[in-house]
Amino acid sequence: MAVLLIAEDDDDIARVLVRVFTRAGMRVLRAPDGRAAFDLALAEHPDAVLTDLGMPLMDGWELVEAIRDHPDVRDTPIAVLSGHLRPGDPRAETARVCAIMLKPCPNDRLLATMTGLIAAGPHDHGADQPRCNADLPVSV
Repeated sequence: MAVLLIAEDDDDIARVLVRVFTRAGMRVLRAPDGRAAFDLALAEHPDAVLTDLGMPLMDGWELVEAIRDHPDVRDTPIAVLSGHLRPGDPRAETARVCAIMLKPCPNDRLLATMTGLIAAGPHDHGADQPRCNADLPVSV
């Protein structure tokens, strides 16, 4: 069973995401902030991470960097789901994430994206390779 880590501080959104992915047969871990998500990533080694950007303690950008900088989890596929990112934001091109989706995002697209990342498996996102080789679109 695939393990998905969701980092989302909004309880209502988190509840919906957990339900969507659990119904799809995934084991879902949920963290209410980036720091808790990073700790869970190190402890559980999820197959993929879905993170919001605007969170307390450690935001989504900092979470991505912390994961990418840690040797035990650096190759974990990561997708961003956020309402805080605007089209054309330059951070989207250099974020070392596999996919970026804007809220609200249809459940079928969420599922397809995360299922594709899990199928792609761990892969490199080094500082010299900001683009993901999973070949999923960045939507901003």
